[in-house]
Amino acid sequence: MAKKKPATKKPATKRATARVQTSTDLERCVNAPGRAQLVKQVRQKIKETGVTYIYFQFISVTGRIVGKGIPADHWERVAEKGFQLVYGSTANLFTDRHGDYIGYGPEASELVGIPDPETFCQLPWDKRIARVFCTCYRNREERVNPGAHLTSDCRGNLKLIHEEFEKKHKMHMRAGTEPEMMWLKLDENKQLQGGVTKPNCYHIDQFEELRPAFMQVIEYGQAMGFDMIQGDHEDAPGQLELNWMFDDVLRNSDRLTTYRQICAQVAREKGLHACFMSKPFMNVSASGCHHNVSLWSGGKDKVNKLHNKTLPGLNDVFSYREGGKNYFMPDPKFDKVKPGPVGLKSIGGVIEHLGALTSIGSSTVNSYRRLWDTGFWAPVFADWGFQNRTCALRVSAPGRFEYRSVDSMVNPYLMGGALLKVFDDGITRNLDPGEPEERNIYQAMEAGKQVKKLPMTLGDALKELEKDDVVRSSMPDEMYKVYHHYKNDEWERFNHSVSNWDLENYLDCLP
Repeated sequence: MAKKKPATKKPATKRATARVQTSTDLERCVNAPGRAQLVKQVRQKIKETGVTYIYFQFISVTGRIVGKGIPADHWERVAEKGFQLVYGSTANLFTDRHGDYIGYGPEASELVGIPDPETFCQLPWDKRIARVFCTCYRNREERVNPGAHLTSDCRGNLKLIHEEFEKKHKMHMRAGTEPEMMWLKLDENKQLQGGVTKPNCYHIDQFEELRPAFMQVIEYGQAMGFDMIQGDHEDAPGQLELNWMFDDVLRNSDRLTTYRQICAQVAREKGLHACFMSKPFMNVSASGCHHNVSLWSGGKDKVNKLHNKTLPGLNDVFSYREGGKNYFMPDPKFDKVKPGPVGLKSIGGVIEHLGALTSIGSSTVNSYRRLWDTGFWAPVFADWGFQNRTCALRVSAPGRFEYRSVDSMVNPYLMGGALLKVFDDGITRNLDPGEPEERNIYQAMEAGKQVKKLPMTLGDALKELEKDDVVRSSMPDEMYKVYHHYKNDEWERFNHSVSNWDLENYLDCLP
């Protein structure tokens, strides 16, 4: 009996082959499994809430919210086709000191912004309006890489870097941020008149004086998915810190961005200025934004129903990842107090790359006023310890560590991507952070300990970034070009300007 020939695969049709060849990042996003259902859920929320207008927003290189406003009637069309905006919007459409546009000139194409429907949420201060975060892509008509991820989209980069990390290590990052900022007074001409309160740290009376502002912030925050957990008055004029529950690094970055948006709105309502500049005043503390980070596997998203009210947005906005295995917890097989092996290697990665990380965590000229004013616990040394605020990193509680060399001007998407890259490097190369420093770092140095100092100017930090391939890899292709151009120009502008300090010190120095 003749043997049956094995079945052979039919060659792909020309049509199918063409479809595979022309599939782009943009098309894969729009056609992702489950997305069509999310788009329908947004339409249902629009009907439920009465939203008539939507801010389609993404994040610029400096962490600024940019984008377009579009009537809600066009939701389905924009969800499928996106909207267009100049590439230079990712660099705030900013010109350098020579008058050249940073990143992209006027001849460049326009990006395509595709909304992430799971981020849809109504604005509580004007319920006619909602916001949705977007991912940016290259234009469909580009000659090179049409429809590819736009590499100057810092939020899109964080999503990709986190996905790559999860795929490689079977772990994800959770983050909690501590955003300090200052509430400043304005005169009748809207000129700054100092802080609303006195610089008394943890003083409930000064906290109470800011109650009209912070209670409105909390109310708006809860309406936009924030699980608020605590707050206090810090030790600078009008300085406040409000905290919410930690979560997946991308969602936490979205919440920090939203928090800034909320504070700006409350400031408008109260006739104040919400200041996120790191150090507007010398001789008092600056505004930091410590990042508390950990690596996990497993866990489930749990929706915070806010007292069982109808949610004014999609579930993902109100969800927090809970449970799972925390790899930063002490492992009794190795040490009952120190973080486990994964945590220690991750700390080793941060210590190894602290110089370059400083260019992201301390991203402005003003940031270094904070580092020079060392009497206020400025974290200027590349070391780590337990509850040791004189080090750049500390294990503030079992299961996480606090990266302290970050201030209130940070772009959290860039910071999250960079931390993932140095964690990966630490884990892959088995980097040892050394023993934790339990002494005051200044006393330890007096006793002979050799500790590397962080860069103390933006210019020095940018040089560290330029030669650090690991941290630079968190800013792929055009992202690094835009960031370096923008920040190097900022440093040059500072060096090329005359300030009051110059006049006070040199105007009458001779003869």
